[in-house]
Amino acid sequence: MIQTVEQKRQAELILVRQMIGIYCRGRHKTPTGQLCPDCARLAQLAAARTARCPRMAEKTFCSACPHPCYPPQARQTMQDVMRYAGPRMLLHDPAAALRHLIQTKKL
Repeated sequence: MIQTVEQKRQAELILVRQMIGIYCRGRHKTPTGQLCPDCARLAQLAAARTARCPRMAEKTFCSACPHPCYPPQARQTMQDVMRYAGPRMLLHDPAAALRHLIQTKKL
């Protein structure tokens, strides 16, 4: 499936928001559909960085990017989110988890 850069941005943003939601519900015990203030700030930062990413056309994941644009503290927090939410994505959105796994194996 060929995606335009804008479609890729939107898909990445949806996935990141979903993963932050899983993390926030599990770690901070927020109700479904809500984020704590820290996770809401992280989601806003992720949206801003995704919207301005100059490498969106060729990159697969931010973790594989040679020039990370997240500040060090936010990057560590995002890694924590991905470590926590990644395995749980199989329960929440199996199709997205499988797509991610396939893309990872292509690297």
